[in-house]
Amino acid sequence: MGRRLAALTLGLLVILGLVALRVADPYPVQVARETSFDVFQQWRPRQAPPDLPVRIIDIDETSLAEVGQWPWPRETLARLSDRLTELGAAAIAFDILFSEGERTSGGPNPDEAFAASLKSGPTILGLAQNGSALPVTTPAKAGLAATGSDPLAAVPELGGAAQPLAILAQAASGLGVASLDRQGAGVARRLPLLWRVDSGAIPTLSVEALRVATGAPTLVVMGDNVDGRTVDAVRVGDIAIPTGPTGDLRLYYRELPPETYIPATDVLDDSYASLGPLVSGHIVLIGSSASGLNDIRISPLGVPVPGVSIHLQALEQILTQTFLDRADWVSGLELLLLAASCLVIVLAVIVSGPLVGLGVSLAVAAASVSFSWWSFSSPGLLVDPSYPLFAALVSYASMAFLRFAVTDLDRRRIRRAFGYYVEPSVLTQIEADQSLLRLGGNVRELTVMFSDVRNFSALAERTTPEQLVNILNGLFGALGEAILRHRGTIDKFMGDSVMAFWNAPAEEKEHALLAGRAALAMRAALRDLNRGSDDPIHIGIGIATGPALVGNMGFEKRFDYSCVGDTVNVASRIEGACKSVGYSILVTSQMAAEAHNLASLEAGWVELKGMSGREQVHLLVGDERVKDSAAFTELAATHAELIESLFSDAPDPALLQKCEVLAAAVDIELVQFYASLPSRLADFPAVDVAKDVA
Repeated sequence: MGRRLAALTLGLLVILGLVALRVADPYPVQVARETSFDVFQQWRPRQAPPDLPVRIIDIDETSLAEVGQWPWPRETLARLSDRLTELGAAAIAFDILFSEGERTSGGPNPDEAFAASLKSGPTILGLAQNGSALPVTTPAKAGLAATGSDPLAAVPELGGAAQPLAILAQAASGLGVASLDRQGAGVARRLPLLWRVDSGAIPTLSVEALRVATGAPTLVVMGDNVDGRTVDAVRVGDIAIPTGPTGDLRLYYRELPPETYIPATDVLDDSYASLGPLVSGHIVLIGSSASGLNDIRISPLGVPVPGVSIHLQALEQILTQTFLDRADWVSGLELLLLAASCLVIVLAVIVSGPLVGLGVSLAVAAASVSFSWWSFSSPGLLVDPSYPLFAALVSYASMAFLRFAVTDLDRRRIRRAFGYYVEPSVLTQIEADQSLLRLGGNVRELTVMFSDVRNFSALAERTTPEQLVNILNGLFGALGEAILRHRGTIDKFMGDSVMAFWNAPAEEKEHALLAGRAALAMRAALRDLNRGSDDPIHIGIGIATGPALVGNMGFEKRFDYSCVGDTVNVASRIEGACKSVGYSILVTSQMAAEAHNLASLEAGWVELKGMSGREQVHLLVGDERVKDSAAFTELAATHAELIESLFSDAPDPALLQKCEVLAAAVDIELVQFYASLPSRLADFPAVDVAKDVA
């Protein structure tokens, strides 16, 4: 519970950090958001009917090759304007700067002739930002009205600008700003509809062209409904254009069909009259797609486009009322959904783990993108899909890393606690399922072993402490290796004793059989240690099978994995009975029954120190090979006959001798056991008494 609370706390801190980062909205976050909206436009460009009344007169490469290099003579531009007026253009907007007069060597002033041409038609000239400190002196042509307290304070300031010649500006019907808002690596995503100047505001070129075409004398700037200090929309006659708070239009592009562009040479050609259906009643924008004139921009569709076409895209949006909206409340919705989705991911990882958390994270990411796409494609609402994807990744990665760190810490702790006490495959099983180590323990059936060195006190007297430690280390190394090899858990080394158990922490179905095999292996290892020794070591082993409480015992900062219960006490006591019984490995009857594949012989009912009643014990004498041998089968039958006789009488000397001979034939050392039987008649009570004791 404490770990989950700590993980939840970390998760909440991560969520707060993500929310704070989104509120701060640094430049990389903005770029990612705008790029995702660009991708949406690439997936679903704007759709428009084929007969929109807007055209571009394109000063393209072919026109420059035929007419001559730029700038063209004012007489040529005047002829272009006159012919468009003659063809019935509703508005003629020049996306061209005329800030300098044409140089002449005498004769009529070409600027005056061009001004006369401009005055005769519905023409609009452009201004452009140039970074200079010179104020704009050319007066706006459009009247301006505003609702709200001061919405113009929110629109961008034009600052210094390149302005048309006064003679030309006075002759034109309209004056608009040709500059584009270029945010984010030169991608033209927004177009300010108004630019603030000292005298008020000047509309962008496309809006001014629309005003002239509709004959509207005044633009109405509509402040928002909250405090009126930001722009909500711009109205041109009966046409309302929703905007962002600063009066900008978010551009929604489409791939323009070829017929949108009319080469300037076609208008200058003598057959220009055939262009009447393409020009009459249309708003005509004059600009250049020639790369050499440096008026190329990057659109969200990822392709370079002429700057003049961006004004045409804006006009198409206005005429078809197709807009992209990112209302003020969208950011609040995004933050709410962000916090909720990240919390779901955090809880999923905490409760169900990294794999389920990964699935939930992918589902949250897919839902975020799907919702953003639906919002874009249906109501034209821009909901950011990029930051939720980033937040989902950070949330999942943070929690998964925490789980990994905690898991790694647990594994290190487990290896420190069990690395010396269990076999590696058991340790791997524990690491995979840490519920095996539930704090406080649980009751399960165990097979418990105690092993003790015989005559340890005498051994200690005969050796120095250093020699004794070396002897014990060598002994415990051999015995411990045998236990671990048979998937046992070493509980502890206690002086000259070893305690081990099976079926915990990892479950072992044949725990009694494994314990029996380990005991036989320990005896074989001891035999190897004693080979050639003048002072051999002897051990006694007691094994019991039954229920016991096993788990972590102690307190939080210092605990041991151990087991307690009656089964543990029985194993300890029957190990102590090895000496009186005269054999090195004693097991309980339940253990012998569960390890029935091993060779065992009944040894009577022994009295256990400190415990009431007697416990039936067996001698563990060999493995499966011994059990299946004919010699052991004969020994077992004769031994059973001998034991049966002990319940009612003294041992038959002939049966005793026969058992000793048969045991020797199987290479089982039972001389001491059989020799002790006459003095152990109390361990073989009458059958009815034995049942009562059991």
